[in-house]
Amino acid sequence: MQLNTKKASLILSIWGCMMIPQQRAAAKEGMKVPPALVKSPNDIIAAGLQIPVEKLYNSTGTGLNNAVVHFGGGCTGEIISGQGLLLTNHHCGYGTVQGLATPETDYFAKGFWAMNKGQELPCPGLKVTFIREMENVTERVLIGINDEMRDSQRDSVISVRIKHLENGFRYTRKMDAAIKAFANGNQYWVIITETFEDLRLVGFPPNGIGQFGGDTDNWSWPRHTGDFSMFRIYADSNNKAAKYNTKNRPYETKTFLTINANGYKEGDFTLVYGFPGRTQEYISSMELEQVVNIIDPIRIEARTKKLAAWTSRMQQDRAVFLKYTSKRAGVANGWKKWQGEVKGLKLNNAVAKKKTEEKAFESWANTSADAPEFAKNLLFKIQVMSTANDATLAANEYIRESVLGIELIAQSAVLDKILQVMNAPLTEQQSKDSIAKIVKSATGFYKNYDATTDKAVFETLMPLFVEKGKAFVPKYYKDELARNGNSYKEWATYVFNNAAASNAQKLNGLTKEQILNDPAWKIYNEIINIRNQKVVPTLMAYQDSLTRYNRLYMKAQMLQNKYKDLYPDANSTLRIAYGKVKGIDPDGPATYAYQTNVDEAVAKHNADVAEFNAPEKLLNLQSKKDYGRWAVNGTVPLAFIADNHTSGGNSGSPVLNAKGELIGTNFDRVWEGTMSDYYFDEHWCRNISLDIRYTLFIVEKLGGAGWLLNEMRFAEKPKD
Repeated sequence: MQLNTKKASLILSIWGCMMIPQQRAAAKEGMKVPPALVKSPNDIIAAGLQIPVEKLYNSTGTGLNNAVVHFGGGCTGEIISGQGLLLTNHHCGYGTVQGLATPETDYFAKGFWAMNKGQELPCPGLKVTFIREMENVTERVLIGINDEMRDSQRDSVISVRIKHLENGFRYTRKMDAAIKAFANGNQYWVIITETFEDLRLVGFPPNGIGQFGGDTDNWSWPRHTGDFSMFRIYADSNNKAAKYNTKNRPYETKTFLTINANGYKEGDFTLVYGFPGRTQEYISSMELEQVVNIIDPIRIEARTKKLAAWTSRMQQDRAVFLKYTSKRAGVANGWKKWQGEVKGLKLNNAVAKKKTEEKAFESWANTSADAPEFAKNLLFKIQVMSTANDATLAANEYIRESVLGIELIAQSAVLDKILQVMNAPLTEQQSKDSIAKIVKSATGFYKNYDATTDKAVFETLMPLFVEKGKAFVPKYYKDELARNGNSYKEWATYVFNNAAASNAQKLNGLTKEQILNDPAWKIYNEIINIRNQKVVPTLMAYQDSLTRYNRLYMKAQMLQNKYKDLYPDANSTLRIAYGKVKGIDPDGPATYAYQTNVDEAVAKHNADVAEFNAPEKLLNLQSKKDYGRWAVNGTVPLAFIADNHTSGGNSGSPVLNAKGELIGTNFDRVWEGTMSDYYFDEHWCRNISLDIRYTLFIVEKLGGAGWLLNEMRFAEKPKD
């Protein structure tokens, strides 16, 4: 298919306008694609970067992109020694450590510190990925593609091209390669990666440091959480990625971060390097309204109830605490984040501001010669679609967060799989083998499951769905509730006493009749049928249309703003954000201090409240002012804030100074600033980072693992 000159010119102008900013002042907003930033470095240099921009990223192996890893698929980590020593957040390593901990070791209460490499603990299933190279392949993917093509045809052509291109890159680079869509499918980049699968736990502070402040302080400032953990990457005898083997040795690399323990001051340049998960800065006001008024409020309401039930049981029983602590942290993290997100978006009047921007867009679409024809009625189409799908969107959230938020009901999907095998045309032996595999794969769930705790969740979440699920509540639910005297407690008792999925042993030897009469499976089956019949088809059609319209809307915005640097939304790929150390007070003109310290943390200590129960050794160190080399003005700096644009996935990201040296580890955002996933405002948005000096103080003085510092590289102290 030939591409005519006019269309080629239009597409090429779009490729260029996103990556080549013109006449724009230095900006904090945005998560820049590293190679694109290297090609257009004026803004970051103006902001204060003092090293050649090529040191941040290059494809020769010497760029700092080789010192940053995608940790566990959802966080970021940084390499801080030539022997593969890796630093990330405490909460990023939490799930892995839960798999290693036992009631006897209880690393959450005691912490873990290897005193030599031989004591480092293997971490089954944990992986880290290096980004060796990124290349813009938009022209090769989209050449010949036009807006008149049907979506199915367009997607098919692009899919085939991506597959062939990926294979070609794998062959030529001798590494893995994946092509990802950026800017809602208006751009494509190939990402060359190397993944390591042998990770060992090196250091993990107890919860009294790594989770200090818990839910109370989460997503807020000031913070006093020592949110870090340490791992080590191991490689084979050729220094190549390999699966775990006792003969593997620490990964040797020449590219790792220099640590700067000399401090910083307010106004200093900072840079965050990592893998922000997902932002949606360019969606319409209608979609943003759905987030503010439907999606987030439902999630908050359901998780408030679920967390209350979990917390009550965890406080009563330490065994339950150990089973649920990681799960609770994950659920609570989103719960509090969404509250701040809604608050920030409302406080900043983000929906109204988007509507003002949309008026300007519509004026441009209707009057400018540069505006494509498809831009004229685009926002109206999105508005009609969004309004028509509000009720279904709400139903889907209630189903996911309430009914399927009950672990027993979600786990009943196992019974459904067994039933499908029973109904399949298999021999008796084939059926028996398949069911055995299903049961075996399901048993791991019960290591961290407590039926009594889950029953309490049932009693609080089922009323929420039955009362607010409206037309999507199955008649069976109402009948069962009536049969149990309209008591959710009685209904829950009946279900949990008779459900096969309530423990691993009951899954063995089930008959078809037993599954069909299983009360938990019936609840699961009823809601899945309704979801599959009434919810999923509607939302899939909505999402398909929205994907197309948002791609076109993004394309139009890029043309409208061709002299601006419209960075692509985050999509879990490697990005750079930069800003300055800066305090904040959302409630008034005075600014909070930009930095906290260990004395403030100890002042918050409360042995009767788990979230604020600091380890006795930390209290003793602080009492004696035994800070060693990490003392600054009689204390130890603990955390600091800056106005970098970060998101989920930036957990564990290195925070660098103007010389590219490590000064901290990103771990959170201020509450109101969580709106930055949808709308960034430097007045409200701050990222929170752990000061590297507090990290090293804990490692050396509390953990007694000072041997680790010997393999690190430190920046020289400035001369007087």
